[in-house]
Amino acid sequence: MYIVGLGTAHPEPRYTKADCWASFQDSPWFERLDRRARMITELVLSRDNGIVARRLAVASLDEVFSIDPDTLHERFATHAPALASQAAERALADAGLTAGDIDGVIVSTCTGYLCPGLSSYLAEAIGLRPDAQALDLVGQGCGAALPNMRMGEALIASGRCQRVLSVCVEVSSAAMYLDNDPGVLISACLFGDGAGAAVLSASPHPGRRRIEWKRAGTVLDPTARQELRFEQRGGLLRNILTRAVPKLAAHHAHNVLHDVLDAEGLKPADIDGWIWHAGGRDVLAALRDRLDLSEHDLRHSAAMLREYGNLSSAFVYFVLQAALADDAPGGRWWLASFGAGFTSHGALLEVS
Repeated sequence: MYIVGLGTAHPEPRYTKADCWASFQDSPWFERLDRRARMITELVLSRDNGIVARRLAVASLDEVFSIDPDTLHERFATHAPALASQAAERALADAGLTAGDIDGVIVSTCTGYLCPGLSSYLAEAIGLRPDAQALDLVGQGCGAALPNMRMGEALIASGRCQRVLSVCVEVSSAAMYLDNDPGVLISACLFGDGAGAAVLSASPHPGRRRIEWKRAGTVLDPTARQELRFEQRGGLLRNILTRAVPKLAAHHAHNVLHDVLDAEGLKPADIDGWIWHAGGRDVLAALRDRLDLSEHDLRHSAAMLREYGNLSSAFVYFVLQAALADDAPGGRWWLASFGAGFTSHGALLEVS
């Protein structure tokens, strides 16, 4: 399987940490939360946490603090289809293809729910053929991009599809929740909105960099499910984020990497490029220390985190696109995501 086109999309409004802190102080939530919660929020938004700005699907930050089920659902229903469609159209253009060339589409999200799913809205917006296989995946959190692409790989390997559109879209501002829990507050300061798309094909794209999907692996650890997940509370999604996540992510990322490389007769030193889901600054630091990586190895993930925040499942599309735009040296690249479950995924790419 080959990745022959990439596209990303995000809302236009850009909000810095300073913008967010000022808006939070002016909101009714500032007095609703206790003194410790206010101090934690100020700390996260004033010190270096690896993030400078985020893109959010709101015309002003005042809208973020309208937190009720109907408002958040409307935000998701409005912006998730639009962002997914923009990213898909850009991936098709990058591949030099039209929607009529696509045999299947797989859409992943965890920040909202529609029935029929997002694939229906995407198919209508970009003009997919009526006989295109359309699949929706939910509940895989930040790690969803890799399972999404592996399903695309299976469709292509089965002969059912020659080209599959892989799309991940997250409207994290539609999953806003605030209370005095530190994990909840950090989540509110960490996540941004965006979508990523890739055109997966049985054959490479002539005239552009060759990105071949060689082998993938996954680890699922249900015993750590409570460390990172959504729960429903009062009709709202509430993110559970614990201190264990960075080390947990690094531990499982290490195991997936070695499982795949061992099967290929390779070592980490054979990897020429690293495409990581960032999670956050502490997650990147844990990956760096556990896998003996350099800041240079993590530069594209760190750059995307700095400008967009944690985009959940869409993040790795942004990082892969950034590495290609930077004309990063070819060779063997490692593409990896992790998230709720607790799950960790990785894929070995050959880029030339």
